[in-house]
Amino acid sequence: MQFRKWQVLQVVLGVVIGALVTLSIVRYREAKHLIKTRYTDWGKLNLVLDIVEKNYVDTLNRKGMTDAAVSAALSRLDPHSVYLPPVELEASEEELAGNFDGIGIQFNVPNDTAIVLEVIAGGPSEKVGLMPGDRLLKVDDLVIAGVKFPQDSMVRHLKGPSGTKVTVTVKRGSEVIPFEITRGKIPVRCVDAAFMLTDTVGYLRLAKFTRTTFKECHEAALGLQKEGMKHLIFDLRDNTGGYMDQALLLCNDFLSRGDTLVYIEGRHRAREVYKADGRGSLQDVGLTVLISENTASASEIFAGAVQDNDRGTVVGRRSFGKGLVQEPFFFSDNSGIRLTVARYYTPSGRCIQKPYNGEKDYAYDIYQRYADGEVFSADSVRLDSTDVHHTRSGRTVYGGGGIMPDVFVPMDTTRASNFYVACNKKATQMRFASAVFDRHARELSAIDNYPDMDRFLKSLNFKVAFPAFARERDGIKCTEAEWDATASYLVPQLNALVARYSKLGENAFYKYYLPVDNTVEEALKTL
Repeated sequence: MQFRKWQVLQVVLGVVIGALVTLSIVRYREAKHLIKTRYTDWGKLNLVLDIVEKNYVDTLNRKGMTDAAVSAALSRLDPHSVYLPPVELEASEEELAGNFDGIGIQFNVPNDTAIVLEVIAGGPSEKVGLMPGDRLLKVDDLVIAGVKFPQDSMVRHLKGPSGTKVTVTVKRGSEVIPFEITRGKIPVRCVDAAFMLTDTVGYLRLAKFTRTTFKECHEAALGLQKEGMKHLIFDLRDNTGGYMDQALLLCNDFLSRGDTLVYIEGRHRAREVYKADGRGSLQDVGLTVLISENTASASEIFAGAVQDNDRGTVVGRRSFGKGLVQEPFFFSDNSGIRLTVARYYTPSGRCIQKPYNGEKDYAYDIYQRYADGEVFSADSVRLDSTDVHHTRSGRTVYGGGGIMPDVFVPMDTTRASNFYVACNKKATQMRFASAVFDRHARELSAIDNYPDMDRFLKSLNFKVAFPAFARERDGIKCTEAEWDATASYLVPQLNALVARYSKLGENAFYKYYLPVDNTVEEALKTL
């Protein structure tokens, strides 16, 4: 009897376990089927988050999980579709807005102490008396000098909402002076320099395409025309782009009525073609555009429009290759995303976007160009020979990997002696310029014309002063032969770094440095 009861119990247990296993399998299959059929409406993602919500062992950080999930999802698209948390979004928008809240200075950190290079005219710092050459010691009670304080952190502490106050303590000569500054709106200039290279050739360097780019460039170019400009060398090297509408306005200023500037198209964006309206005021100005491997996005729209319409000559090295259009979407928590919504195409039909199948390969593409020797030789440039297009006059151009210039200019390393390279590694030139300003602050600050600046620079006797400074400060020795081999390249750089401390500012920096810029040299030859 006992044995029979045990047999019955085994049968019952077997039935129950079998039923449970069957039920589990059914539920598993149902769940599996549910997930599989709901990928199209993000069902799996919602299901996973719901399971985590109801079952996870610890308290959830929903904000962190959400940000991570959004970033991970966008990373599966293209390299330029990104999620921007509130702080990053604010910084990103501010960079392109054309103004920001702050105290209105530009500074550099040649050693471990920030030195004011420029006090923006009409800004809060000028109103209280800050001057070029002042050393920044403290921001409120925070010591930022002599402690290797990160430069980006200095910027964050100096910035702040308009109307708020900050005390900036500086060292001026032997004096330590605290300044209480009320922050305000500071204009951000995107034109780094604009001046005449010769009697008829102007030079304009554009850093970014911000909200004020067209206005700044247009006014600068008109000013150069009044000085006699017939031809403009427009420097877009290292310009990473920005607002597309500003690039279109700038194209329109140079191109003739009916010329195609660019067109855009995407899966959810119908084709839009942008053409010049014929009202541009620079249509008769000769044009040369300088580009480099760091010229990207809106800069490539401009260069592509000039090249495809045969409006001017493009000089330099193959551009970055970003042919995607981003649109911002903002959220109520002050975060946002920049989403690629279309591709842009140059007038000949080129999409110059380089491949982005491998994120690592994309991120290191510029380094690979150096490794492959592309920046040193046009023969090493890799173009997609299957993506062929033609300019208005029938010249062949290629898509799929940036804009190849009409005139290739290799990077010049032949003039970099061992002494020059050693000084570059320790930023000896920048610190020398700072030391010159310390000794000649009053005289240098007063110079507002180039003849006076030429005389001042000649009086410094760089041949003696700089090698002595390099030896004493950085332990870098220079023979007379090394100086002779380096001087033609190094002296213009020293002139430029010293001259920017004067009232001539950034214009002086580029005016003194450009004579040894081989891309500008080649551009002048093409005229």
